Amino acid sequence: MSLTAPPAPAPRITYGAVLGSPYVARLLGGTLTGRLPNGMAPVAILLWATATGGSIAFGGLLSALYGLSSALSQPVKGRLMDRHGQTAVHLPAALLNSALLVALPVVGPQGSPALATAVVVAAGLTTPPLEAGLRALWPSVLPNPRLRHAALALDTGTQGLLYIVGPLLVATLASAYSPSLALAVTAALGLVGTATVACAPPSRRWRPAQPTSTDSGPGRRLTSPGLVLLFASLSGIGFAIGSMNVWSITMAEHHAQDMLSGILPAAFSTGSFLGGLVYGRRTWTSTTTGRLTAAGAAFLAGWLPLLALLGPYAAICAVIVPGAFLTVVVACAYVTTDALTPAGRTSEAYAWLILSIGAGQSVGTALAGRLAEHPFASAALPAAGAAFAVTVLLAARPHLGPAGHLSRAGRHRRPPRGQHKAPLNNIASL
Repeated sequence: MSLTAPPAPAPRITYGAVLGSPYVARLLGGTLTGRLPNGMAPVAILLWATATGGSIAFGGLLSALYGLSSALSQPVKGRLMDRHGQTAVHLPAALLNSALLVALPVVGPQGSPALATAVVVAAGLTTPPLEAGLRALWPSVLPNPRLRHAALALDTGTQGLLYIVGPLLVATLASAYSPSLALAVTAALGLVGTATVACAPPSRRWRPAQPTSTDSGPGRRLTSPGLVLLFASLSGIGFAIGSMNVWSITMAEHHAQDMLSGILPAAFSTGSFLGGLVYGRRTWTSTTTGRLTAAGAAFLAGWLPLLALLGPYAAICAVIVPGAFLTVVVACAYVTTDALTPAGRTSEAYAWLILSIGAGQSVGTALAGRLAEHPFASAALPAAGAAFAVTVLLAARPHLGPAGHLSRAGRHRRPPRGQHKAPLNNIASL
């Protein structure tokens, strides 16, 4: 008879425990509020352009330019955060972005299209890099890996809600009042949310970990094979999402049900939210690389039923499945990125990850638009993007390294002389 008692099971992680940790609710709520304009601004810009006499084509171009300029500038802003801290980047970016969105209606119908285009592009370039910033904060705010795992899943899963709530809020404001007011509210939400994050102690004190001698070799650059292949695979994930958005519009036109163009992406986002909740509550014994590959395969499998040219109700149910695995793919991709990125460049690496998905989404949207008149091709594009992602992930497995690497906690400013120095990996105690 053994006198050694079996180890007690680890306590179950709850989202109440995560949100109850110091600063977590503030950082997550502020980031979601500050990023709500990502789902609002493109729609508000389109509605403003058409309401002031512009064509739908011109409004669509402005909307696309805003999203594209925002995505392309992410790595630059991530690099700036790694060098100068988060507050020094977040606040100026939010002020400029909000001012430009508010100034857009001043251009008015008398303004030249070139001026309106310049204002929109400048507004996109100055969107605050809140998503990359929050991912860089989690290791220092939540030193417990299990709490951090749940927070990352919750953070990733709630992102889809931005693109449900944002467009609905803009449509309500524009119809009840005016597109100009919708732009003003968009600017205000972005500024308030960003200030909430940037003024929080974890964000103000955050600094990236200092590079070590092991971070200077060629295998530890952002151009390492593992990171390049990972980001390439994520472009396939973005391609699937972008093509799905266009496919939903073709479904709405084919079945003469306009609401499908909004219901299908909403169902996909709902699946992402629910999948994140389930994933974050579990303790996983498999490797991160294994979960990433398995979730990518499940994401691909979830798109295959669309090839049967489903009816509206079956399609709504079907898109929930790939949505549920999207959160797992993205969450594991962030963990893998952190493990492969040299110290001092984490925010920049996260920004490249975001750009990869956004670039793939743009390509998927453009190609799906060209094939919108072909129902089977339109329905097959999301699966094609997912298949590309899985293929690249399988090729990348030898370069992704063993999973389970501990995330680096960013360093923080030294407390004033004479004060107690808190542990660097526990910002909540400061």
